[in-house]
Amino acid sequence: MSNENKKITIKDVAREAGVSISTVSNALNNVNVLHPDTKERILEVAKRLNYTPNLNGRNLKAGATGVLGLFLGAIRGPYYGELSDSIYNACKDNGYELEIFLSSDARHIMANIMGHRVDGAIILNGAIGSDQEEVLKNQGIPTVYIDRILVGDKSSSVVFDSYNGGEKAAKFLLELGHKRFMFIEGELTNYDAGERKKGFFDELKKAGITVADDYILRGEFERKAAYNSVTEFLDSGKPLPDAVFAANDLSAIGASEAFRDGGVSVPDQVNVIGCDDIELTRLVSPSITTIRTFFEKQGVIAVDKLVKMINGESGELITLNGRIIPRESTKAKDS
Repeated sequence: MSNENKKITIKDVAREAGVSISTVSNALNNVNVLHPDTKERILEVAKRLNYTPNLNGRNLKAGATGVLGLFLGAIRGPYYGELSDSIYNACKDNGYELEIFLSSDARHIMANIMGHRVDGAIILNGAIGSDQEEVLKNQGIPTVYIDRILVGDKSSSVVFDSYNGGEKAAKFLLELGHKRFMFIEGELTNYDAGERKKGFFDELKKAGITVADDYILRGEFERKAAYNSVTEFLDSGKPLPDAVFAANDLSAIGASEAFRDGGVSVPDQVNVIGCDDIELTRLVSPSITTIRTFFEKQGVIAVDKLVKMINGESGELITLNGRIIPRESTKAKDS
């Protein structure tokens, strides 16, 4: 049977080159453990046989594909782009390729992970629930979560202390003398959005302040959704809040724009603070006070921890603390 009609495997290349399968794997994946002459001979054999690696099962003999997977449920906004870019660069620095999967289907996500398409997974995806978490844990799949706390032998979490971020926002606005507050929610199922809200409300409660239900607006982490929610609020004629905490920067920007278009001055009449410190917060007018969450650092740490678990280390919880970045959208309340 000719090579044109037969699927050439890594075993065929090994037999033809007179070496082991693991040696072929090392040559094909540029692992620097072979004599240059041996590596060159293997690559020549692979080329002559028209061998094409199977990307869904490459290096199974060596237990590695050389690929890490980033599983996202959304890509809206600059946060996801900048986070993905930091993860990609960290993968390159660690000698890995990165494959990004965008899906809301848990079965599709699990099929790609369990099918040995990647050596490990970084998950920022609400479609993965407790059932899937349990499977990944039981199968010993190296997994880093950046949207929840889950730690095990091969499971790590690299998360922001978003509860503390919410506390920081409340303390900052209270110290400026504000007393009536509005909160713009993020995605309702998102871990960070929920923690930021809880921390903010708990800190206000300590000061004897509650936020009325009609001052809790829909934001969904989106500029347009926040803009529309604030515009609708202004149309209702309700008293203005002193200050607004939005669950992310895009929502804060949308809120600030809605106040401006509604004839309300930021910060003279209403203060606005966001969270994440995306580049756009420095470019809009007024520039937006925010909480820097160091998400670029989060991506680098997530890759570093995933590679260490692949190489035998146990999982752990790594928490990143943010800090307030004061800008033009906040100021002390006039007495």
